[in-house]
Amino acid sequence: MKRIAFLLLLCLVLAGCQRGRAYFPAAKEMTAQHVEVVRFDSALLADGQTAEGIRRLFADYPTFMPLFTEDILGIAASDTACLQEALPQFLNDTLYGFRQTNAREQELFADFQDIQQSLDGAFTRLHYLYPDMPLPTIYLFISGFNASIYFAGDDIAVGADMYLGSDYEYYNRVVYDYQKQTMRKECIPADVVSAYLFRQLPFTSKKSRLLEQMLYRGKVLYLISVLFPELPAYEVMGYTREQWAWCEQHERAIWHLMMDKRDLFKAEPLLLSSYLNDGPFTAEVSQESPGRLGTWVGWRIAESYMENHPEVSLQQLMAEGDAQKILEESRYKP
Repeated sequence: MKRIAFLLLLCLVLAGCQRGRAYFPAAKEMTAQHVEVVRFDSALLADGQTAEGIRRLFADYPTFMPLFTEDILGIAASDTACLQEALPQFLNDTLYGFRQTNAREQELFADFQDIQQSLDGAFTRLHYLYPDMPLPTIYLFISGFNASIYFAGDDIAVGADMYLGSDYEYYNRVVYDYQKQTMRKECIPADVVSAYLFRQLPFTSKKSRLLEQMLYRGKVLYLISVLFPELPAYEVMGYTREQWAWCEQHERAIWHLMMDKRDLFKAEPLLLSSYLNDGPFTAEVSQESPGRLGTWVGWRIAESYMENHPEVSLQQLMAEGDAQKILEESRYKP
């Protein structure tokens, strides 16, 4: 019994260390990166009520303020008269709950230290792998439920009002239930890094079959899981614990269905959308399933490939554009 208990403990330890493999040295041996987080959200709420305050926002944020007014408010930055009237209304609206939401956002994001540490850790690991990748600046802003993540030039903007908790009451008016799972403050670091990686490591395959698309996304998720070793796999995927368990329980059936229908080798837009895009379920598989099952399977294949090829680096995995090769050499057989 002692031997069995020891073996079980060893398996758990190895399973917990698997994503860390030998990709990184000790933290002290890497060049620590600090991601600058700009609290435009607080500045906007403080100065967005008056003409003088709005002028100060343009002076203090000469790049981001025009982007915000044009992309989020839909007002030309040069239209000062319209902006001075519309911005206070935007910040104080009660019909759509913006005023209440803004107060909640300031309360919840008063302490940003845990998110800062998670971002710094992930970008420190990413810098070790790709030292030439530029470090983005992160802007927190008030989106009016318009955007979670969007690019502000080379930087990344985070709509903090889209991360107030899955049970936040006003989300019932603007999103579907299946979307609420990732609308939590702790989801911000992985969302930021995910958006950043999809831009820095774009899809380059000349083929657009499901196989290429799902393996590309699966490789990115595998990389994210390594950059955030403290995150459970279901959190990396944006699933609940129960959704991840469903996928594991039905993994063989999912794979056999995809193979039997030869879906891997199809490129029809509706089929790709069903397997890859967010939704309440994956229509090609089952209404009991979570969405994005193609991406989940792509991640499992990438993971199997790396387990069977310890000589392959993360950079080599991400650079490998032959999806058929990865599939065959992964020996993925659930």
